[in-house]
Amino acid sequence: MSRLFERSTPAVGAPNPRTPGFGEYTETVEVSGHKVRLRPLEVRDGAAWRMLRIADQQYLQPVEPTVEGTWTQAHSSSAWRAHYIQLRELGHAGAAVACVIEVDGQFAGQVTIGNITRGVANEAWIGYWVASRYTGRGIGTIACALGTRHAFQRVGVHRLTATHLPENIASEKILEHNGFRREGFLLRNLHIDGQWRDHYLLAQTVEEYQDWLRTRRA
Repeated sequence: MSRLFERSTPAVGAPNPRTPGFGEYTETVEVSGHKVRLRPLEVRDGAAWRMLRIADQQYLQPVEPTVEGTWTQAHSSSAWRAHYIQLRELGHAGAAVACVIEVDGQFAGQVTIGNITRGVANEAWIGYWVASRYTGRGIGTIACALGTRHAFQRVGVHRLTATHLPENIASEKILEHNGFRREGFLLRNLHIDGQWRDHYLLAQTVEEYQDWLRTRRA
């Protein structure tokens, strides 16, 4: 287990009013014999990010936004730096919170709370990916649960949305297990793997989330 995993603790107290939820750690949850938590994305994560995503090209490329050049080029050291810097800048601007899914102290994927909008909307979207070596163990469901809780309780949004391709049943089940309801169908919504693709839109409000939590406890 890494030293970082041992020494850091979940965020407590009032969130930073300028960048709520950014740079914070979640609690650790045990699932299938593994310890899972979300922690801030760091520049040192580049090697693990590149290795896992290149190894999982066959799983990730068909469901992710179209990249420029080859998949390997899109996961070069320079591509990682650009990705990290962009997420860091968005974090400091209060527009996004990027987290590492950590399993037993190891980088296992990513959860991003993006397009954070305040004011009368006060909403965001949540996205995630999990390395294939960790699939089938409930890691994705727990990571989404931690990210959803973080969005509502620490980032402080009122509404959280997510999308998935119609054929991505695994992602649909993860979202449904975490209280999301289907809200709509987005025609040719995003450019995925070289073409415009339709998506289902799912969402929940903080009131629905609180009701869902009460139901789960019962």
